[in-house]
Amino acid sequence: MAKQPPRVLSGQVAAITGGARGIGKETARALVAQGMKVAIGDLDLAAAKATAEELGPDVAAFELNVTDKASVDAFVDAAEAQLGELDVFVNNAGIMQLGRFLEEDDRTTQRMIDINVNGVLYGMKAVLPRFQRRYRGHLVNIASSAGKAGFPGGATYCGTKHFVVGVSEAVRAELRDTPIEISCVMPVVVKTELASGLQQTRGVKHIEPSDVADAIVDALQNPRFDVFVPRNVGTITAVMGLLPRRGREAVAHAMKADQVLDQRDDAARRAYELRASSSEPGLEPGDTAKQLTESTP
Repeated sequence: MAKQPPRVLSGQVAAITGGARGIGKETARALVAQGMKVAIGDLDLAAAKATAEELGPDVAAFELNVTDKASVDAFVDAAEAQLGELDVFVNNAGIMQLGRFLEEDDRTTQRMIDINVNGVLYGMKAVLPRFQRRYRGHLVNIASSAGKAGFPGGATYCGTKHFVVGVSEAVRAELRDTPIEISCVMPVVVKTELASGLQQTRGVKHIEPSDVADAIVDALQNPRFDVFVPRNVGTITAVMGLLPRRGREAVAHAMKADQVLDQRDDAARRAYELRASSSEPGLEPGDTAKQLTESTP
């Protein structure tokens, strides 16, 4: 079968959750460069407005709390009212608070589940019925390479990203007889505030947010489900899956993959962890003494 030419994205409309900074911001930038209109939703409305102003008139900013289903529905309604019917929805919003599982307080656990799991579900439930009615649409869920393995120091985070991969696979199968596309993006560590203080692995360097944005654009132009960033991580994941557990663990240890989240620089992560602790207004901040292992004066 001849390879299909890349799909033209110009004139389409996209919405991105958590679009004020990091991967979300760079994805908005990349989509605008393709001639798309983009709605960015973020809990930090001021930052979202600043990003929209920076990226130009084809970007609109909206306040969004992904842990509140009504807020997600309102974001989608407002985006379509201002920019037109959505062709693309990017579930990007997420947090990563790190620490050993038995040292993690319950409110921190709940916060990651509410944002990384429920936030994705609410986005899917808001847009997929619209896509079904229109018989078109492309859903992009941002997971992580941590959604394919478990890494010490980030048990809950890894669990939430496993969920994103699993729900994306299942819903894709349910919609296989429709033209609706679903892509699951699984990057390695990305150089954003979320990744502050993390170590490098051997053989897989940290990547830029623009690398993820470029991969998303490519997945929209050439639809596919598995979007590993960089692509060679897909090969590594496939090979690791062929090994027995002890073999996988030995390779992960040799590559220092089992140290990335566990042996972090907590002082370097302090600003991010504090911001993440207040990322859901419906929850009280977690126990910062447990989440920030840096000693206090």
